Amino acid sequence: MTGDSSTAVNPQLIRDWARACADGLEALRPEINDLNVFPIPDSDTGSNMAQTMAGALAVLDELDGAADLPAVTRTLAEAAVGCARGNSGVILSQVLVGIADAVDLAMAENDHSFNRLCKNGLRLGALAARRAVSEPREGTVLTLLQVAADSAAANVAGSPADLARAVADDCAEALEHTPEQMPELASAGVVDAGARGFLAMADALVLVVTGVANKRRAYRGILTSSVHGTGHETGECGGAGDTDFEVMYLLDGAEGAQIGGLRDRLGQLGDSVVIVGDSSADGERFSVHVHTDDPGAAVEAGIELGRLTDIRISCFALDAIRAAPGANEPPPRFKRAVVVLVTGDGAEQLFAEAGAAVVRADHGVHPATLSKAIRATDSAHVIVMGNGMMSSQDLVQVGAQARSPQRSVVFLPTLSMVQCLSALAVHDPVEEPDVDAFAMAEAAANTRWGSLMHSNTKMMTLAGTCEIGDTLGLIGSDVLVIAPEQRQAATALLDLMLATGGELVTGLAGRDLDERTREAIAEHLHAHYPGIELALYETGQSSHLLQVGVE
Repeated sequence: MTGDSSTAVNPQLIRDWARACADGLEALRPEINDLNVFPIPDSDTGSNMAQTMAGALAVLDELDGAADLPAVTRTLAEAAVGCARGNSGVILSQVLVGIADAVDLAMAENDHSFNRLCKNGLRLGALAARRAVSEPREGTVLTLLQVAADSAAANVAGSPADLARAVADDCAEALEHTPEQMPELASAGVVDAGARGFLAMADALVLVVTGVANKRRAYRGILTSSVHGTGHETGECGGAGDTDFEVMYLLDGAEGAQIGGLRDRLGQLGDSVVIVGDSSADGERFSVHVHTDDPGAAVEAGIELGRLTDIRISCFALDAIRAAPGANEPPPRFKRAVVVLVTGDGAEQLFAEAGAAVVRADHGVHPATLSKAIRATDSAHVIVMGNGMMSSQDLVQVGAQARSPQRSVVFLPTLSMVQCLSALAVHDPVEEPDVDAFAMAEAAANTRWGSLMHSNTKMMTLAGTCEIGDTLGLIGSDVLVIAPEQRQAATALLDLMLATGGELVTGLAGRDLDERTREAIAEHLHAHYPGIELALYETGQSSHLLQVGVE
């Protein structure tokens, strides 16, 4: 494709470019990984960009070969948002979203020329990527995106080949200057990894437009051991920088106006916050990324706004171990454990039979006790569920005491034993640790939970004023049912919780739940909800008459 600037873009050109990008990023994966020192020196930028592009290309390959230009570009963009890995993958996806938006604009104006699409696509992609990052820094891929957009605008009157070459060459020059713009790069003596990845994409465009590949020098990377070997710059989990975990997920159902609040909340929990969305998708979807010491809270912040899918939590220490020389050698400890806080003799037996290490919290539990229990598992990966029995401040203290370069500890945000039981039901000790944790977090989050309690005082509630001795029905922490008898409160609570549907009701019966209420629960479900299964366990806790979970 070497015609004049009015040459229209064929959908096949986009397909060819996407494949060239995927091939180029895969070939450069080791080089880009070795350049990775910002924002976290975890040697995964090349892998994240290559996996994001490969995933998007795989979805595009499934699209009908006769699909038009808008369908091809939008499919590629939406797939990249959904497949994005790491902050570099999220930013890459915004380049493709910018191109798709530029195609939509071109269709409206009936101007499909290559140069105009490049100019508008790079401009929109650069803007989208910069908006997505909570704290933009110069000397990163954001800088190269702006250089690319400016270069395309300056060369829009030339031929497509001239424009593509100018964009790639200007980006190559800008890449050489990234160490001058960022002290972290200058200290390590490297160029920016994400910017190097984008240069590969610009070179891929030159290849498909001109048929001639650009020759680039091998950019010198740092030795992995120099970043990860000493441990002096590591956080509690052994990851570089000030945070231990990278959290990513897709958020559906949230409104655009809520995203600013989510960005602020994640900014309080950590850094490297990147949130992007594609409003052209079926229903707005956002890809969320953050580095944090509290992955559970980061996930919970998203759950409050909508439905989460594809939750991914990575521990920087484990990534560093995998990337380091000798990573294929088995670590000294390889087991995985789940540690849970419970109350009641029956609960202790139930959760132990489910495979968890149990810590009793009937009279409270000291952080040192939980830390000791975590260490006693002698496991490399430990998932902890506090079940509402320990404050977040105490859990942070536990994390500080129990984590080490040889042990990752992930806290799932469970607020009840019944949510914990749902999480344990999907626990798979032979699955990858992060995949297992994601599945458990999703199972807990998808379990609506309520409880019955005795009222020990007269007080105002959302359901009215309760008297001493009343039975209260709560959903979460809100009192929504007041009744003089347990069975009345139990059936009313079930009706509220099943108003939005359900397939399974799990009940954890406390020490003081009377027999008539147990029978009333089974009879009520059989009479009014015949398709819903009931599982009732005798757990013996004194804090609640009953805990109820609906899945």
